[in-house]
Amino acid sequence: MTAGDAPHGCELAPAALRSAGLAAAVGAADGGDLRARIVGRERDEATGILGWASVAEVTRVVRCQVSSLLAHDKVPLLIGGCCTLLPGALAGARDSHGAVGLAYVDGHLDLYDGNTSPTGEAADMPIAVVTGVGPALWCEQVGAPLVPPERLALLGPSDRLEATAFGSALPEQLGIEPELTPADLRLKGAAQAGQAACSLLGERYWVHVDVDVLDHREFRATDYPNENGLTAAELASLLAPLIRSPGMIGFSLACYNPDKDPGGGAHLLTELLRGAFGA
Repeated sequence: MTAGDAPHGCELAPAALRSAGLAAAVGAADGGDLRARIVGRERDEATGILGWASVAEVTRVVRCQVSSLLAHDKVPLLIGGCCTLLPGALAGARDSHGAVGLAYVDGHLDLYDGNTSPTGEAADMPIAVVTGVGPALWCEQVGAPLVPPERLALLGPSDRLEATAFGSALPEQLGIEPELTPADLRLKGAAQAGQAACSLLGERYWVHVDVDVLDHREFRATDYPNENGLTAAELASLLAPLIRSPGMIGFSLACYNPDKDPGGGAHLLTELLRGAFGA
């Protein structure tokens, strides 16, 4: 896209979820939209990232906003957009609270860097950045690593074979506990897995959800439909103990694409989060 393009795709998610009543459903105050946008389709030579200059600006803006909210004893609820918001959010959390844990609920590992990413999209790389193995300029911008490996829970990825084929880093190579796939979560019990993750994450942690963790038979409104994902009920059960614990200091949701929504996606997400937040 170019700077003159009208918002589309995942950029429309905040407005769609606002219209569906998300803020009231989870007991939040709507703080409005941040003035930051990812634009550009050229892959930067230094970082390997599409639209790197705007990615850096999004990171800066999100970091400032999260740090400010936390400094005023607020719990940020960020709606993207895509997972690109996460490094800025965690940098802001670290600025305010020091090192924090991360529950990353996503259909992908997102441990690519600028060379291994098949797309160059920044959304391929957030876990690589927050652990300090992503593109050097992005890592330097946020002061990575942001999350100690022993305080990072990867919940729901099912792309290990693909990631390995492209040469992505893998969790165990970075000292991170191996991911729990949707099959693992079902075997353990989603609620029990969420509760166990709370113990891993430490006293303060962030929860991030990418909607592509949901199975495509229930939710198609994302750019990366998941053939092996969680049901909405499973996701709500996984999130409830993580969200309701006093350790959660911030929450983000990403990758909902209203342009691909045949109807009801925003309401499904709103009701799922209403149940998970217990608001």
